[in-house]
Amino acid sequence: MSDDGLIAKTAVDLVGLLRKGEVSSHELLDALERRITAVDGAVGALPTLCFDRARKHADRLSARSVEDRGLLCGLPVPIKDLTKVAGVRTTEGSPIYADRAPERSDILVERLEAEGALVYAKSNTPEFGAGAQTFNEVFPPTRNPWDTRLSAAGSSGGAAAALASGTAWLAQGSDMGGSLRNPASFCGVVGLRPSPGRVATGPSDTPFQVLSAKGPMARNVRDCALFLDAMTGQHASDPLSLMKPEAPFLASLDQAPPPKRIAFSRDLGITPVAREVADLCQSAARALEGAGVAVEEAHPDLREAHEVFQTLRALDYATGLGPLLAEHRALIKPEVVWNIERGLALTAEEIAAAERKRGALYHRAATFFETTDLLLTPATIVPAFPLEQRYLAECEGQAFETYIDWLAIAYAITLTSCPAISIPCGFTRDGHLPVGLQLVGPPRGEATLLAGALLMERLLDLGPITPIEPNVTH
Repeated sequence: MSDDGLIAKTAVDLVGLLRKGEVSSHELLDALERRITAVDGAVGALPTLCFDRARKHADRLSARSVEDRGLLCGLPVPIKDLTKVAGVRTTEGSPIYADRAPERSDILVERLEAEGALVYAKSNTPEFGAGAQTFNEVFPPTRNPWDTRLSAAGSSGGAAAALASGTAWLAQGSDMGGSLRNPASFCGVVGLRPSPGRVATGPSDTPFQVLSAKGPMARNVRDCALFLDAMTGQHASDPLSLMKPEAPFLASLDQAPPPKRIAFSRDLGITPVAREVADLCQSAARALEGAGVAVEEAHPDLREAHEVFQTLRALDYATGLGPLLAEHRALIKPEVVWNIERGLALTAEEIAAAERKRGALYHRAATFFETTDLLLTPATIVPAFPLEQRYLAECEGQAFETYIDWLAIAYAITLTSCPAISIPCGFTRDGHLPVGLQLVGPPRGEATLLAGALLMERLLDLGPITPIEPNVTH
């Protein structure tokens, strides 16, 4: 099969071919290496490559029976540069760690490799994953394959751009305030933020934090479900990790009942949204009515989201990155310095108030999902913006106070602990840029969420819009 034929295949189809012996892992790695050489110079999605490591793993895997090669059976995957891979340069986008090669992988990487994933690259990320725009002082910025003058968003921008440009079939990412969902929206792919504990990670100095979650990215919903299946399972190093569900997410996709009632919100009542983006997402939601689903405009009360997220995120930065500030302040970008210092200045009263308000917010969201199967919103409030912008400063005439305010439609959902996914729902009139629709499921409701996303994917019938040849513009 030609390189182009392989690159265009879905992950589910390739795993099937690997199981039948109709394609080998080495053929897939060779095709990826040639594709990266051809297109990634214009995109900058995968700055660190480790093909020799992947080929050695492929050799070890091929010595096993097909039944013992795991869910991914030798499929290559890139790992986000925030996530440690043993013996591979892992920078977190920071000059502090520019030359670090950890001795041990994150337990998620260990699990994926046990399931037959071949790690061949690290995907680009902003420094410490902060800012939802993929630039740093270690590597060139990641560009959007739909228009290389534009941002791929972040912090899983390299992962999303690799999927869109055909240098990955699946890609691992992580999400605190939308870092799986925002780049999926900008790049026309799928990104799923799971429930806390669904994907075990670590070992970590902060194993009890629940704002950030690692999760799967893919070009379509089925591939995303497959990758989530390979990621799930309990691990002793992650005290919050959940048992693997009895029914695999991929297998249950076609068995789950369709949603009966969904809610749509243009803005969750908390943020401006570009009119064209909101209109596209509302039109997509209304497509469900033709499938017999009741659609109403509603959302849970999330009015405390800005205050609570700003406080708890700052606390997380102070806890995780505070020790670096005194020793490496000059090497840390100003936005991260601000976040750490804000966290260090918090009072116990402020932290306690934020925790109580988050609790109230969660309970209101859980009550909302007692009568609603899914909540739909825009995934990101604008289409891709120019690469030179560090962040979005205003929308629809409303200026933002901080560099993360523009992420509210995603981070408000983070605070609910509900799983959420971004899928492509259409394109802008000018520039033909993809727009993402965010679907939110009930607490720990990934199966319901994925089934709803697959139904929406079928109804919208956009086809396989990626991979694309990067649109290199100057």
